[in-house]
Amino acid sequence: MSWQGWVDQTLVGSKKVDKAAIFSAGGDALLATSAGFNVQLEEVQYMLRGFEDSIPLYSGGLYVAGERLMVTKADDQSIYAEKGKEGVCVVRSSQSIIVAHYPETVQSREAASIVGQLANYLTSIGY
Repeated sequence: MSWQGWVDQTLVGSKKVDKAAIFSAGGDALLATSAGFNVQLEEVQYMLRGFEDSIPLYSGGLYVAGERLMVTKADDQSIYAEKGKEGVCVVRSSQSIIVAHYPETVQSREAASIVGQLANYLTSIGY
């Protein structure tokens, strides 16, 4: 499946995510995105630094497509942030970074499960 297929069919098609993007592991290239989900490379670079040191994420928040969200959990593989009842899951696989937005009608754990499963699968096939 193409990168765009992972975004459209696996993530958005799950109905647990309404917008998503996949970037290269170095955060320097956009591989696929939902229409209108304009995550900037600078934002992805900040996410990468957050995987290494999460303290700035907790104090300064996370910006995704220009929106500031409050970080609720961050470690070396994933970052979760919310703005009201909607939020974002950022999970990295061995060769990519998945950024997925979920609407207020979806619980964070449901979206996190879909994104985490995709990241684990991509890692298992070398991506």
